[in-house]
Order: sequence, then structure tokens, then C-alpha cells
Amino acid sequence: MKFKAQDKQNQLIENITANHLVVGVDIAQETHVARAVNFRGIALGNPLEFSNDEVGFRSLDRWIRDLLASYKLSQIIVGMEPTGHYWLALAHWLKDTEIEAVLVNPHLVKKNKENRDNTRSKSDKKDALVIVKRLVSAVNQIHRWVDIVFPELRQVFKILTCKGALETLRLFPLPADLSKLEPNDVIAGWKKSMKRHSGVRRAKLLIDLAKKSVGSTQATYAYKLHLEHLLEEYDLANTQLQRIEAEAKAVLERIPYASKILAITGISAIALAGVLGESGDLSGYIHGNTLLRHAGLNLTEASSGKWKGQMTLSKRGRPRLRHFLYLITMCMVMTNKEFKALHQHNVQVKKLKKMKSIMKLCGKLARLLVGLARSEEAYNPVKVFALAA
Repeated sequence: MKFKAQDKQNQLIENITANHLVVGVDIAQETHVARAVNFRGIALGNPLEFSNDEVGFRSLDRWIRDLLASYKLSQIIVGMEPTGHYWLALAHWLKDTEIEAVLVNPHLVKKNKENRDNTRSKSDKKDALVIVKRLVSAVNQIHRWVDIVFPELRQVFKILTCKGALETLRLFPLPADLSKLEPNDVIAGWKKSMKRHSGVRRAKLLIDLAKKSVGSTQATYAYKLHLEHLLEEYDLANTQLQRIEAEAKAVLERIPYASKILAITGISAIALAGVLGESGDLSGYIHGNTLLRHAGLNLTEASSGKWKGQMTLSKRGRPRLRHFLYLITMCMVMTNKEFKALHQHNVQVKKLKKMKSIMKLCGKLARLLVGLARSEEAYNPVKVFALAA
């Protein structure tokens, strides 16, 4: 089935009838502000400020009922921007009260504000730091520390986050300390924390490299203390990430179509949980292209008259959803034989640039996810090639 953005837009417009009272709520931490309009966008009544508690919610309910009676309307729809976590209490209360509530794309709210007052002001910006970013940051700083203090360690361990490399950094962080030891001393230290250590050959190589290391020999105590902090940060972020992965898997077990999606090579539980956390129920999307638009991965073109601009990604959607879809696509290109074959076909036969092929496959992935969520069928690799690219 071909998807048209206009079809989706028409469906959204048709949801609002002449009998609707449309309420928009500006979400904040303690005090929300509500305004009401009719189906034509004409403001009704005065704005209402209400607190984020039961008393405030009841005042909102009375305000809505008064407007319904005053303007002889019979249906209600409440829209709000998903600002942080502050909207959750109100959304749950509206659901329990059987009042229809919808979430509005923050970008649309911003653009609508610009259209009304021709300004681009934005207040109360909040940028949450996720655990994955902390873990990546700690890994990057460990790499930097090694490059400065003991660059030769890379000749012994190609991956600095493997267990052997991390335990070596914990036990023998400085080349000066290592150069005074014998191979048996290094092996004895490894045995305390690893059942399978790196062996005598690596221990001897490690000591030999430490003796002729070109790493920094200044402020060694400060570097040693810094490494301890980095390893603690790495361990904490890694532990928290493992707990989140376990919780994500437990939640995914309760979603009917999750098992079908997880059966696909290249899609992990944490990645799928990330997609669902940003997109919501995939079975509610009419087509995979609506998921792309929600992520801001749909194509846009700036053109006027005879001039035709370049096609680009809109990037007007959820950045984290874009991030997860991109990462899953990259993983599938490396591990999933169907997506790998499609990528090779795009690059070698269609002569697409590699990144353009990846973006094309992001669309393929979005349609695949929504298709599996909406149908009763299991994943069929043959149909991947039949899906419109």
C-alpha cells in the first residue's frame, strides 16, 4: 500500500469536528496553562492556569465543562507538548477521566508560535544526559588517558575495554610500576580477577613495553587518581546500562509483536526499547513513512518557481528516534544478510553513496517495523526485497 503524507494529514484534520472543543495545554513543572479554541482555531474563553495536582486538574475539568455549556459543544480533545516528564500526571488523569488527550510534536508548537508572533524565543531548555552517553564519554576519556600515559598498551590489547585491558589498568596503571615487576607478578594479579588471563607472553610483552614507554612521566599521581575516577564512572554506567537492558527485555516480553521483531538479526532488545520509547505503539502507525516523519527522516525539498532545491532530511522530529533507527540500520547492514545485500546492491548497482544507501535502508527498516507490528505474520526475509525501497 502506497502511503501519502496528505492521507495522514487528512485523517488528523477529520478528527476535529464542528462539535469539538480543542484545548491546548502548555506544560510546566508546577503550573500548566490551558487555552481553548473551536474547530476553526477561534479562541474561546480566557486562558486557565492550574496546578499540577488533583486540585488543579479538577479546576481544568470545571473550566472545560463551562466552555462546553457556553458554546454548545459536545466533544473534547486536549493537546499537549511532551515536555520532559511533567506531562505524564495530567495525561494519566485525562485518560482516567475519559477525556481524549493527544501529544503534539514540539517542533510544530515552535513553528506555530513563530507564525503567531514572528519570534524564535524558547525558554526553559532541558537537555537530559543519558547513561549511554556517559558510558561512551568514559570510554573516550580512558582512550585519551592511555594515549597520554601508556600508549604502548594498545600493542598488547587492541580493545582497551576488554576485561584484560581494564584489569591491567586497575592493577598496574603506570608504566613505571609495571617496569619493576616480573611476568609472574603480573599473572598473579590477573588471576585474582580473571579465570582466563592473557598468559606469560603478553605479561612479558607488557613489561618490556612499559620499560621503554614514551608516555608522560609528569604528575603521575594525578594521572593515576584520574584513571581511578574514569574506571569508577565506566563501571557505574555499565552496571546501570545492564540493569536497564534487563528491565527493557522484561517490558518487551509483554508487547505482542516484540518477539517477532527481536527474531530479526541485528535488532537488539535495548535498541527496540529505544525505538518504542520514542515512537510509542508501532501498531498505531498507518504506514512506516509516518514513523519516518515522526523521527524527522522524511525528505523535504525547497523549491520556488523554476528553481528546484536539493532534497534533504527534514530532521523535524524526535532526534533520539532518528538515532536509534540509524544505529539499528547500521547494525543490520553489518550483521543481517538481507540488509547487507540490499546495501551492496544500492552502492554497487544503483551507484548510490554509502550514506544515501543507509538513509534509504532506514526507510526500509521503518516500514518493516510498522508492518510486523500491524500484521500477524512473522518476519519473512524474502519479503524484505519485495518491500518498496
